[in-house]
Amino acid sequence: MTAFTVRLVPCLTDNYAVLIHLPDSGATILVDAPEDGPIRAALGTEGWRLSHVLLTHHHGDHVQAVPLLRAETGAAVIGPAAEADKLPALDRAVADGDRFAIGGLDIAVIATPGHTLGEVSYFLPAAKLAFTGDTLFSLGCGRVFEGTPEMMWASLETLKRVLPDDTSVYCGHEYTASNARFALSVDGDNAALAARAREVEALRAAGRPTLPVTMAAEKAANPFLRADEPALARAMGLEGQPAAAVFAAVRRAKDTFK
Repeated sequence: MTAFTVRLVPCLTDNYAVLIHLPDSGATILVDAPEDGPIRAALGTEGWRLSHVLLTHHHGDHVQAVPLLRAETGAAVIGPAAEADKLPALDRAVADGDRFAIGGLDIAVIATPGHTLGEVSYFLPAAKLAFTGDTLFSLGCGRVFEGTPEMMWASLETLKRVLPDDTSVYCGHEYTASNARFALSVDGDNAALAARAREVEALRAAGRPTLPVTMAAEKAANPFLRADEPALARAMGLEGQPAAAVFAAVRRAKDTFK
């Protein structure tokens, strides 16, 4: 197993970037690039040199630091081929099912459209890490800006199927506390959700991030991953309806939740 170290880097108001350092090769991978200052500071503190950038999707709060970081470090930029025309110039364009290695660490690409049409997630099976951008959040999912609810549900189903329960999931934002408040409003009888909400409250009160989170915890507590569960369908008044319809109703409710 290739040795690695992961560092979560808070950026902007509520974004996260993630650094993965591979000491044997000296490679350092950045997942998404919201803000150059905190990323450069983290690299400097650790004494790491950036070698690669993985981009999940084209939104500015995930890519805007790429030009400066690339100019300073020469890092290779990897991102979804389907959004290449909206991204900083890519050294490697990737698509669903692609696999490649950096510093001996295998990386699989999973297409997860919905938030944007070309968004991808990255799964590092040997390291048991996944980076889901703005598709899957802890206790939530991204807004459906470019795709359809059916598309987003299919992406979440894919993550449920592909990612093992012991995968540590990192997403693009610290939204978990607000997601928990909404989740409790639609799935309040879920004991796993109630326990996760208490954990999140304690973490945020201590000034700590709520990430990473295991896929098992998300499957048990995240209502957006539970649209195929009869209990959630009943709670939404949609018993017997297709999971995609239940998901769409939950997403609409979240969009207007105060």
